[in-house]
This record gives sequence, C-alpha cells and structure tokens, in this order.
Amino acid sequence: MTAEVDPATGPEMSYVYAVSRAGAPLEAALAGRPGLEGSPLRTVRAGDLVALVSSVPSASYGTEGVKAQMEDLGRLEVLARTHHAVVEAAYEHAAVLPMRLVTVYLDDGRVQDMLGAREAEFSALLARLEGHVELGVKIYADPREAVSVGGGGAEAEAPGSPGRAYLQRRRAQQQNHRATYRAAGSVAAEVPARVAGIARAHVTHRPQQGDLAQAAGENIVNDAYLVQGTEADAFRAALTGLADDVPGVRVEITGPWAPYSFATPPSADSGDPR
Repeated sequence: MTAEVDPATGPEMSYVYAVSRAGAPLEAALAGRPGLEGSPLRTVRAGDLVALVSSVPSASYGTEGVKAQMEDLGRLEVLARTHHAVVEAAYEHAAVLPMRLVTVYLDDGRVQDMLGAREAEFSALLARLEGHVELGVKIYADPREAVSVGGGGAEAEAPGSPGRAYLQRRRAQQQNHRATYRAAGSVAAEVPARVAGIARAHVTHRPQQGDLAQAAGENIVNDAYLVQGTEADAFRAALTGLADDVPGVRVEITGPWAPYSFATPPSADSGDPR
C-alpha cells in the first residue's frame, strides 16, 4: 500500500493501477471504462512510460481514509476487485506492471515524477514480462477425503473395550493425516521438474488461510509461475493428472493472470500489496 498524503491536498488524488510503455493502446482500449468510485480511467505519461490512473476522493484515499477502507471488509473487497479488473483489462491490450493495491499520489505531477525516477527499472521489467502471463499452482491436502476414498479405515470399529476402540480410531486418524500430508508434499515436489522447460520464473507465496482458503482441504502450496502466453496450455498439460491417483490431494491451476507476482511496484517517496 502506497499513499502519499498532505494536509493541504485537494479534493482528489491520483490512483495508479499499472504502468506500461508509452504508445501502447491502453488509452483507446480502456476509454469509457470506469475505475474506482466510477471515475474514468486516463493515462499519465513521462518519457517512454505511461501510468494508468483515475481520480479518487482524498477523503477516502488519504491516510485516514485508506485505513478505514482496510478495516471494512466490504469496502476492501470492492476496492480490490475493481483494481484487479482494471489491471486485467489493461493486460489484454498491452504488457503492464500491476501496481500494489492503493498506490495513490497527490496529483498527476507526482505520478510523472515517479515514472521519471523509475524509468530504467520499469522499462527493464516490461521487457522481461512482455508476452508472459502468470499461472498459479495450488495444492490441497484433505485427510477426510483420503479416508472416504480409502474406504473409511479411520472409522472402522476395533474389537475390545470402547476406550481401546477410541484410541485405535484416533491412531488411525493420525496416521491417515500424516500420510495425506506426506503425499501432498511428494506431489508438490514433482511440480518444478514437470514445468522446468516451460516456466520462466517461480515465486512461492504463503498458503491461503481463513476467508481466502475457500476450497476443501488445507492449502499447503500457493505458488506462481511466469510463463509465455503461448505456452500456458503446455504448462497446464504438464501438470494434468499429477494427483489423480493420490487420495486426499488436489492440484488446482489458476490463471492466466497479469504477472502480479513478477512485477516490482514502486514505493512513494513519502508516505507509507497485491
């Protein structure tokens, strides 16, 4: 999150979604598309770069306003969805560097200053990412599914006293749990080798938990791969069937997306993520 703030700021600030090369067809392609707060998108140019920008009210996007939005899950979801929708729409027409959520400057002049100061860095990143997409690989471990597929061994009644039967069930459950997670680890270890000739780069993210982890089971791998757009299908094919015969383990491939994980967004000169 980058918010440049000033007590004397005007009623509006400049919110930056992405950076691209000047001359890219962003302005014409996104003409009429609304950004945050329904404000129209525009481009701000400095040298060979442009930033994709819209105006936002300073009351909501200055320091205190941003803090309030981060604490309101409903507002935060709208903000994040709108930001990412703009970036994805831009990426359909040109290579872009996605900016962190809530990258805000006092005005377009400050945006130009930022572009000028980081022109060499951004140009190199754009050259690296041009023609590439991001694909996600998520691996889930679900011991309960493994029990179901395996015939319910952990639920089987054992002879003898109720106490002994309970202990045996608990032991079986623990063994099943450990076996499922070991199997998930083995599946995860196969992924890099399978995509070695396709992926250009790899980033490991923290596994999703809580509200972000909506799928069944526990997310144990949440990785991103940089792949040429023309090789996205080959990447998926390389991982097809990876966990088909492994009870309780599931592989999910997401994307293609704009390469958020491989762009290095700028920090504001003053003031304070994906």
